[in-house]
Amino acid sequence: EPMRRATALLGREFLSRETIDDPFPLYADLRANQPVARIGPSGVHPVATWALIEEVLDREEDFSANLTGVLIRGDDGEATTFPLPPSGGSHVIATADEPDHRVHRSLVQPRMSPRRVEAMEALLRDWTGEAVATWSRAGGGDVIPIAETVPARAVAHLLGLPAGDVSHFRTWAMMGGDILAGAVGQETLMRLGRETAQAVVYLGGHLDRFAASLEVGEAPGGDDPLLSSLARAVEQGKIDREQAVGIAIVMFGAGGESTAALIGSCARRLAGERSLQQSLRSDPALVPRFVEEVVRLEPPFKFHYRLVRRACELGGVALEAGDRLMLLWASANRDAEVFEEPDALKLDRRFPKHHMGFGRGSHFCVGATLARLEARLVVEALLGAGPDLRIRSGSRPVYASSIFVRRLERLELDFGS
Repeated sequence: EPMRRATALLGREFLSRETIDDPFPLYADLRANQPVARIGPSGVHPVATWALIEEVLDREEDFSANLTGVLIRGDDGEATTFPLPPSGGSHVIATADEPDHRVHRSLVQPRMSPRRVEAMEALLRDWTGEAVATWSRAGGGDVIPIAETVPARAVAHLLGLPAGDVSHFRTWAMMGGDILAGAVGQETLMRLGRETAQAVVYLGGHLDRFAASLEVGEAPGGDDPLLSSLARAVEQGKIDREQAVGIAIVMFGAGGESTAALIGSCARRLAGERSLQQSLRSDPALVPRFVEEVVRLEPPFKFHYRLVRRACELGGVALEAGDRLMLLWASANRDAEVFEEPDALKLDRRFPKHHMGFGRGSHFCVGATLARLEARLVVEALLGAGPDLRIRSGSRPVYASSIFVRRLERLELDFGS
């Protein structure tokens, strides 16, 4: 069968507020009718089914993880691609190819081990309890500051940054998602670039502080802050300084924004579902399964990009070198070929962790264990704060204007009786 060009989607439709608030009908249409599509003349191809995304992940010789450009709304309202300037610090962790990816992951993964995460549980429980208690005493209200602050503090703790700078951390945690949001203009992207430059200076300064404290010949400690480990890796020539700072910045987005998004989605799913709340209160062992289903149904990151290295095909669709794929995790997680009742939240799935909510393959989220713990602790604290959690009368959830991240910017909750 000859290769064909992908069917072109309307860029305006993909970037519309309606699709941002509820992308799942569009994803279902893509799975059924055009699993490899094309967004206008942008060269960006959404990939919508589980099987095709797995194929992409297995074909690293054809598809690079390097982030070289993002889909945005152009001045005329149509979709176009905004090229990102090449930088050694931009191709790190999730956007790095082998062998660099393996090196970067080896530096971060020990700090995210189950043992290290378990050791943080008491601290995270204190932060969460304090935040939810303050919120509850105020009579409820917007829970998003809780969703953003707890993960930001966790990332700062892992990196070895001063806890007093948490307001900066909350801002920087959202930058990566904002750059990938699509529904922003070039002026906003330029502002985000300036904010990123400030983060680079700040994190670079703390990296240098750790570098100055390293002793010659000292073996790295397993419990050292990540910035200390990165400073040691620079000294040993495993990575350069720019890559070290880039890894630290990625940690804010990967560990901060994604977990904030997950926590917000958990709270939204709980609100108004009295029977669900009762089930989780009566059997707290179900809370991790609830978190897993929320990750599946509403992944914090709806997709990640892949760059087409050379002319090839995918699903019978011709691709050109320089095209970009959009791996729609949020679509694959509702693929009826993989999941029974894919749109339903079910606490009794046989394999609750079988989903793409944390990515898949070699780029599987290195912080998944920590994200699961933070979400579980916030859910438990909210369930313990009062009965019948519900959305505040007269308010509505507000999602970030982003095609990339599924993150609530406002969610006002109250307790019933």
